[in-house]
Amino acid sequence: MEALWIVLGIIVLVAIVGVVSYNRFVSQKNLIRDAWANIDTELRRRYDLIPNLVETVRGYAAHEREVLENVTRARANAAAATGTPAEQASAEGPFVAALRQLFAVVENYPDLKANQNFLALQSELTNTEDRLQTARRFYNANVRDYNQRVKQVPSNIIANMFGFKEEEFFELDDPAERAVPSVSFGTAPA
Repeated sequence: MEALWIVLGIIVLVAIVGVVSYNRFVSQKNLIRDAWANIDTELRRRYDLIPNLVETVRGYAAHEREVLENVTRARANAAAATGTPAEQASAEGPFVAALRQLFAVVENYPDLKANQNFLALQSELTNTEDRLQTARRFYNANVRDYNQRVKQVPSNIIANMFGFKEEEFFELDDPAERAVPSVSFGTAPA
């Protein structure tokens, strides 16, 4: 009879550990979804700023039509991208490159760099880029922790039983794209 109580105690203990592990997976999965929503919010904020930036630059640099069209097209493509983090990161690459091209053009227009509207947009874009970088780090940290649990023993048993799979990191393909676009319009160092 005593052996039966020991076996029953072990079964109950294993069940409790399984429930706690399952609940932790669910919690981490929700953290990842929340973190991804934060990235998406910041990306949308960035996409909303770009038309204003392009219009401000257009007033000063009308003959830079191709650069402005590239930024507008890349913004539209990036804003339309949905799906996995890898797909979203892939759409971000051309957009970041187009922004760099736009900022290089701005360097040729000192009056534009002194325009109050442009300075406000520059400040807002810098703030958005900082918030986006923070959101990406938070997302990737949550994905890292979750993926570790999916692979580690004994939680990998629960993960396999209930179909918890590894999540994708938000990573840009090109190392040059990983850098935040430079939005400093001061004079270049000598």
